[in-house]
Amino acid sequence: MQADEYSRPNHKKRTTRDIILHTIKSSPQSTVEELAGAADISPVTVRHHLNALQAEGTIESATIRRKVGRPYYVYSLSERGQELFPKRYVRLTSRLLDEMKDRLPEKLLAEIFEGVVDTVLREHRGEFEHLALEQRLDYLVKLLSEEGFLSTWERTPDGYRLVEYSCPYLSIGSTHAEVCNFDRQLMSGVLQLRVHQESCMLHGASCCQFTIDTGGQPATVIKTVKEMN
Repeated sequence: MQADEYSRPNHKKRTTRDIILHTIKSSPQSTVEELAGAADISPVTVRHHLNALQAEGTIESATIRRKVGRPYYVYSLSERGQELFPKRYVRLTSRLLDEMKDRLPEKLLAEIFEGVVDTVLREHRGEFEHLALEQRLDYLVKLLSEEGFLSTWERTPDGYRLVEYSCPYLSIGSTHAEVCNFDRQLMSGVLQLRVHQESCMLHGASCCQFTIDTGGQPATVIKTVKEMN
C-alpha cells in the first residue's frame, strides 16, 4: 500500500487497519476502546488487528498503571509505522535525486547507488559470510528489516523465494526507479547468488517477489519483470 493513502482521511478505500493506524497517528497512546469507537468495530476485533500490527513492528504498546483498577494498554506508531505516512523528506529526497540526475552521468549515478549498498555490506562485514544459505536468508530478512523492509523467505520446489510486503522507498521509487536497485543489490551481496525479481509493487503488484538461483552462478541481479526491460 502506498504511503500517501494514509494522508487522505476521507479516502473511500480505507480499511479497518488504515483507520486504526490513522487514529493512532492522530492520537498517540490510543486505547482499545478509543480505536474501537473510531473504526466502529468491537474491542475484540480491534485487539486482533493490534496483535497483527505489533507482530509486524508497525505499532508499539505501553502499560498504563492506575492507582485504582487494572492497568491498561495504549498504542503508538513505531518508527516503521511512522514511515507509512508521507513526510516532507520524501519530497526533498525526490528533488535531490532530480538534481543528481540532471547534473551527473547515468553511469556515475549508478555507481553512487552501488556505493551505498557497499557501505551497508561493509558495516556488517564478518556477520554473514560464514553462514549457511538458510541462515544467510534469515540474516538478510533481519537486515532488510533494519533498512525498513518487511520481508520473509520460503523454500520452493526450485529453490528459494523472498517476498517483500512493504518498501520504505515506494513513494520515491514511483518517480525514481533507481532506488529499487538498493534491496536487490543488498540481497545479492549477502547471499552471493543470482537474484531474479518476479514482481514489483511499483508496477501494481501487492508485493515484491524474488527467486534465488542456487545453481552456484556468480552473484548478480537480473530483472525479470517485463515492465523493467
